[in-house]
Amino acid sequence: MSDFSNPDPTHEQRLRHLRRANEVARRAMGLGRHPFGALLVAPDHETVLAEQGNIDTVQHAEATLARHASLNHAPGFLWNCTLYTTVEPCAMCAGTQYWAHIGRLVYGVSEAALLAITGAHPDNPTLDLPCREVFARGQKAVRVWGPVGEVEAELLQLHQTFWLGTKGSR
Repeated sequence: MSDFSNPDPTHEQRLRHLRRANEVARRAMGLGRHPFGALLVAPDHETVLAEQGNIDTVQHAEATLARHASLNHAPGFLWNCTLYTTVEPCAMCAGTQYWAHIGRLVYGVSEAALLAITGAHPDNPTLDLPCREVFARGQKAVRVWGPVGEVEAELLQLHQTFWLGTKGSR
């Protein structure tokens, strides 16, 4: 499936939702979790259907959100929704989004930029596999925007505080 029945989100909508996802990440960090946040936005590009912060190293924000969305919404509806996330989804999260049938993705910061901060941190053993490569191996054309330069520094600040300021000891 590659046809979208509605237009893509505007640049302003993408920025606004990424900033809200960052607030979700901030809340996750306040709970002692890794600072990642995700939103699922309806086809109208305004209505936030779900928010999810990171839970742990296996229950990432994006994958958890996508799993719940697939249980609560029809595939045709999800195809016209957009998943917003602060950092580029890992291979697990991109795969989960693909199988949940969420047709659009907007991320603020690349996995490579996060890796530059976390390095070889044992709590974030990054897979060097861009989400676009994961999606390219599938049979559905997931639309992707990211990284989004206008918000990158804002989003990275939270990770610098967490990974460098606390050495990930949360």
